Amino acid sequence: MTSTMNTHDRGATVEQTGGPKGSHSGVEGHSINHLGNFPADFAWGLATAAYQIEGAATEGGRGPSIWDTFSHRPGGTRNADSGDIACDHYYRWATDLDLLKELGVSSYRLSVSWSRLQPGGGGELNQEGVAFYRAVLQGLRERGIEPYVTLYHWDLPQELEDLGGWGERETAYRFAKFAVQTVLALGDLASKWITLNEPWCSAFLGYGSGAHAPGRRDLNIAVRAAHHLSLAHGLATAGIRGVDPSAQIGVTNIVTDIHSASSSPEDQAAAARLDAISNRVFLEPVFHGRYSSSVHAALDDYGLQDAIEPGDLATIHAPLDFAGINHYQRVIAHNDPSAPFSVREVPAQPATTSFGWSVVPESMTAVLERVASEFTTLPLYVTESGASYHDYVDPNGHVIDTERVDYLRRYIDAAGEAIASGVNLKGYFVWSFLDNFEWGEGYSKRFGLVYVDYRTQERIPKLSAQWYTALIGAHHALNARNYTSA
Repeated sequence: MTSTMNTHDRGATVEQTGGPKGSHSGVEGHSINHLGNFPADFAWGLATAAYQIEGAATEGGRGPSIWDTFSHRPGGTRNADSGDIACDHYYRWATDLDLLKELGVSSYRLSVSWSRLQPGGGGELNQEGVAFYRAVLQGLRERGIEPYVTLYHWDLPQELEDLGGWGERETAYRFAKFAVQTVLALGDLASKWITLNEPWCSAFLGYGSGAHAPGRRDLNIAVRAAHHLSLAHGLATAGIRGVDPSAQIGVTNIVTDIHSASSSPEDQAAAARLDAISNRVFLEPVFHGRYSSSVHAALDDYGLQDAIEPGDLATIHAPLDFAGINHYQRVIAHNDPSAPFSVREVPAQPATTSFGWSVVPESMTAVLERVASEFTTLPLYVTESGASYHDYVDPNGHVIDTERVDYLRRYIDAAGEAIASGVNLKGYFVWSFLDNFEWGEGYSKRFGLVYVDYRTQERIPKLSAQWYTALIGAHHALNARNYTSA
């Protein structure tokens, strides 16, 4: 696929060139076995996050977020990379949406930037930010693409962090107000809202290990942050219901498939602890209205029980319309008294992505079946799944990412197996649409189905983009045949 797209206000032309035409082993012969399991109205999508693609960090009234501060701090990110420019999507959004349409997706998951819409984390919304997101959402509608809008994808306004960030309950109330204001401003253009993306990362990477912004290293604060993030979700859900009863609301959690390193009681207990602090701590209060004894056992020494106030769990347990699941890998848990929570985790084998993450497709089936059987009967969406590889542009101008094609084929097929077992899966959003700023790893990891040359901002759809477009087309054709035969 080839298209020439004009940039906005940049005076340049972006040439977008896909993989080779015709029969290529990366596309032909890579069908999936369970395509017929996916319902006719299945949401085939791609996903991004604001800080990772937008750029224009100081433009349009945007204020600093914790990621601006963290990425400009010495040692914060690989190669001192930041999202100052990223994919320049703030100016190239229209041509990026054209490319989305060319790829044939029916749905697109994006996030709004809290620091662009409400720079200080309070007060009235920034109307330049509102206008930007209204233009993007309207553009998606005009192209026949359904938006799924994430309200918080890690870019906390720095002013709120200066007041204590997610370690303070007040941040949860501030977020709820922001969520209501955003839905009031944009709700006529979007009906599907995701309150939070991967609160585990916000809490434990941001405040525990310090690997993510804001870069703090205090497990007690991390545990309080975990509870306050869940509280923020519940408060925001109730607030949105109050102003837009037709809104469809969900939350996205990363769900990891955890196995013990051995059958020893110590390793099995370590796996249970890791499950408690990775999966259960967020899934249980949202879907069961409680923290189990295993979560309390793992986290009360770090202040979980002290953070809970009367009514919190009922608030967090607000009714939802769907549940988002981000899944990337299987990990192996070892008992290790020298590690945080006495657990050392390593990727399962084979660990073949450029991140060193495992590629075990049956883990996708396992986590979908687990969430559906243990936590909720709500419709499920895979809101992120993907893999990073060492992609490059070959001498013919193509990006032949056969590893990613194989990954997608196997993981999407695994999702189809989950559907066959009774899981009510309604959509699959591949991470990600574009190569982008990969948080602490800067620009060193590429997840996109579209290659981005960060110097020129050229977009080059990879072979995996061709494959995904072909898969979506095959699914549509299959349903058309079924409809005609019926």
